[in-house]
Amino acid sequence: MKVQIIHREHSDRARDVRAFLREFERRLGRTLEEVDPDSAEGASLCRLYDIVEYPTVIATADDGTLLQQWRGLPLPLINEVSYYAKDI
Repeated sequence: MKVQIIHREHSDRARDVRAFLREFERRLGRTLEEVDPDSAEGASLCRLYDIVEYPTVIATADDGTLLQQWRGLPLPLINEVSYYAKDI
């Protein structure tokens, strides 16, 4: 499984995302992959999974199947995301 967080670094919500990522790493000792929706890879990912709100956290299977998606604020609970991030 793969868990990614799609967000804009220079936005009014970046502070919430940074706090979430720090707490996630502190609790689990793992990091989530960050994706900038303005990059080529990020734009492609957003089109593929119909992501139009930031931040968005997605969990995908190894074959790319979308398993779970959390849009906007408030961000999901770390326990919710950790279930999908256990293979990271």
